[in-house]
Amino acid sequence: MSAAHRIEVRFAARKPWVPSRALLYGWAEAALRRGASSLRADGPLVVSVQVVGSRRSHALNRRYRGKDSPTNVLSFAGAGNLPNGERFLGEILICAPVLAREARIQNKRPAAHWAHITIHGVLHLLGMDHHNPRQARRMESTETQILETLGFSDPCGRF
Repeated sequence: MSAAHRIEVRFAARKPWVPSRALLYGWAEAALRRGASSLRADGPLVVSVQVVGSRRSHALNRRYRGKDSPTNVLSFAGAGNLPNGERFLGEILICAPVLAREARIQNKRPAAHWAHITIHGVLHLLGMDHHNPRQARRMESTETQILETLGFSDPCGRF
């Protein structure tokens, strides 16, 4: 683990296929390394990654986004600076069944899709978004650069 970052990975679901804790940690760490330079953080950054099932994703997506279906990833901003000097950026919740379905439909390797979605969620916590074309291009470019360093390519294509 990097001295600058603490990444907590939890599993509330492990099916249909879920990457290992080490893979999820590595993908989140890569996004933090690339994006954290834009933050003015004095202490270590903390991110929580939780893998959930469809029911939990559906409930949270309905509650916080008003959408009555499960979604691939949800990002929740954290509390910010903590008394211990760390900065809690927030939590990303990734829905295993949705990612499996998307990878199959989009003809993507599951690991490549998981890497992309993990990075995407962390970039949201770092303040990136895709509400307009300019933001989307910037976020996609950053995702592509990070994924290429991990041996993946073209997050919007076929990997």
